[in-house]
Amino acid sequence: MATNKKGNTAKIHDLLYQALETELGGIAVYTAALSCATNEDLAKEWTEYLDETTTHKQVLLTVFEELALDADQEVPSREVVRHHGQSLVAAIELAKAAGDPAAAQIVAAECVVLAETKDHQNWELIGLVAEKLSGPESKILKKAYDAVEKDEDHHLYHTMGWTRELWIEALGFPAVLPPPEEVKKVESAIGASRAQQKREELL
Repeated sequence: MATNKKGNTAKIHDLLYQALETELGGIAVYTAALSCATNEDLAKEWTEYLDETTTHKQVLLTVFEELALDADQEVPSREVVRHHGQSLVAAIELAKAAGDPAAAQIVAAECVVLAETKDHQNWELIGLVAEKLSGPESKILKKAYDAVEKDEDHHLYHTMGWTRELWIEALGFPAVLPPPEEVKKVESAIGASRAQQKREELL
């Protein structure tokens, strides 16, 4: 089957709009999550991630400028992504209002994982587009991807670890906090899996 090396420009631009909206939603999710973070290490980590997410937004705004795209343009997919982000913030606020700080912290962590799953996939796809394209657009996207990639890996895999260990603690069993993913500074799904398998050694 033949492939189009130029790609689908409209869909590539749609991905960028979704990515920008995801970062904007991520800022709101981290801000809400931090209000539920009772673990000092987790609060410190999320504060760093909030700062990095704000930087990622700026990276994307630079991409929009260099590609001569209007960052304020509304496309249907942006509304959907925005709704997802707002729903996650609402879930965090609902959990916080219930009055159980430990449970609210877990909900906040779960919501961060959901937000970062979309965010991580966006950047993986941006990296793929950069690899498949050629010319100025490829260079612009590659530069942005390289600036963000490791941060996104940390955000997703480390918070997945936090969520698991906070749940284990809530269930009444020994937990590894900070989680193995954080201790071993994993940067991939394979690394996260290996870290999880060795969690018993850290108890």
